[in-house]
Amino acid sequence: MPQDLSFYYAAVPAVLLVGLAKGGMGDALSLIGLPFLALVVSPVEAAAILLPILVFMDMISLVVWRKHGDWTTLKIMLPGAIFGIGLGWATSALVPGNILRIVIGAVTILFCLRYFWNNFGPGADRVIPPRGQRPIAAGFWGAFSGYGSFVAHAGGAPFQVYALPLELQPREYTGTSVRFFAILNAIKLIPYFALGQLDTQNLATSATLLPFAPLATLAGAWCVRRMKPEIFYPFMYAMAFIAALLIVREGLGG
Repeated sequence: MPQDLSFYYAAVPAVLLVGLAKGGMGDALSLIGLPFLALVVSPVEAAAILLPILVFMDMISLVVWRKHGDWTTLKIMLPGAIFGIGLGWATSALVPGNILRIVIGAVTILFCLRYFWNNFGPGADRVIPPRGQRPIAAGFWGAFSGYGSFVAHAGGAPFQVYALPLELQPREYTGTSVRFFAILNAIKLIPYFALGQLDTQNLATSATLLPFAPLATLAGAWCVRRMKPEIFYPFMYAMAFIAALLIVREGLGG
C-alpha cells in the first residue's frame, strides 16, 4: 500500500471529484479526478483502487436517490449494458482502449454541440419536444456504455447520449443514472477479480480512502436536488461535453 504522502495529495482530490460526480454532478468531474490518481500509480492500478470506492459511493447514492428513477429506461438499457460488459471482457485484449475512447468522445461532442445549437443557436426559439423511449436505440447505447465502461472506463457518455434527450426531471434522471452504473460497477467486480486486479494491497489502499467518499457523494446530491431543469440540463450537457473532450484527449495521448 502506498505510504508516501504524495499519493494521498493526489488520491484524496480524485476521490472527492469522483464522489461529486457520483452524487449527480456529471461525469466530467469523475474524468477530471481520475488523472490525479494516475499521477502516482499506473492507470490499471488506479482503476483497481477506485472500483471498490465507486461501489461504496454507489451504495450511498442508491440510498440518497432511492425514491427517484425511471424504471422504463433501466429495463431497456440494462440488457444491452450487461451484454456490453461481457463483450468487453471477451475482447478487451483485441480492441485498443484508446481507439474506443476517441470514438466515444467524438460521438458525444457532436451530440452536445447539436444540443447547444438547437437550444442557443439561431433557431433557439423553436420548441424541441423530449425524445420518447426507443428500445432499439436504448439497447445500442446501453451496450456501448457497458463495453466502454469495461474496456476504457468511459461508459457515462453513451448513457447520456440516450438518456439526456428524454428530459426526465433532474431527480429522476439522476436516480436512473445512479441505478444504472451501480449495477454495472457491481457486475464489473467479477471480471476484475478474475483478472487479478483486486488484490489485497489495492483493497487496503481503497479502504484508507473510503472515509472521503460519503462526504463528496452527499455534497453532489445536495447540489443536484437544488437545480431547476432549466439549469440542470445545460449543466449536464456542458459536463458531458467536457468529459468527451477529456476522453478524446486521453485517447490521443495514449
